[in-house]
Amino acid sequence: MPSRFALRLATTVAAALAVFPLSGVSAASAAPGTLQPVRSLDVPRYLGAWWQQAAIPGFYSLRCARDTVARYGLIDPMTVSVNNRCISPTGQRDGIVGKAKVVDPKTKAQLAVSFPGVPYTFDTKDRPNYVIAWVANGDRPGDPYKYAIVGDPDRLSGFILARSRVISTRTLLMLRAQTERLGFNSCLFVISPTTGGRSDYTPLCLVR
Repeated sequence: MPSRFALRLATTVAAALAVFPLSGVSAASAAPGTLQPVRSLDVPRYLGAWWQQAAIPGFYSLRCARDTVARYGLIDPMTVSVNNRCISPTGQRDGIVGKAKVVDPKTKAQLAVSFPGVPYTFDTKDRPNYVIAWVANGDRPGDPYKYAIVGDPDRLSGFILARSRVISTRTLLMLRAQTERLGFNSCLFVISPTTGGRSDYTPLCLVR
């Protein structure tokens, strides 16, 4: 039986889609084609901790009530460790560990992420399910990337990530605009609460 938390998320997204259907909130959100990676990813600058600010609810999202963070480390030049952590709806620490293989040597921005025992994840040589579609540079040349937008090729999953646990509403709106430019429907994204930041589960398209 679905938890109250999962049902609340589903109800929130359904309510948003009733106002802003899948036809999109802007022309950009109806962009055709598969999600494209950035032209070239500097992998070392992508490693480290990323705080989830909003996401299309999925298997792992429904286990997390707040403070969802992903930590990436380098195993070898083509393999990255994935350590996801969050606080569950019951207030307990939750997490899952997996790995990601780079399947696009040209851009290094398309990966196949797999988690042991989790359905709908896979570990193949040529099919990505994690496409880094947009990144923002840090404040100085060579600094770690500051923000990122990630999804699968069909945009069935999507994540808005930041290096900081808490970001401003102005920054969130900038990230929403970038998400829509990449062809996502921002109404499918739900805010990911963080300690000291937002505490709501508002669909991204309704943030003001």
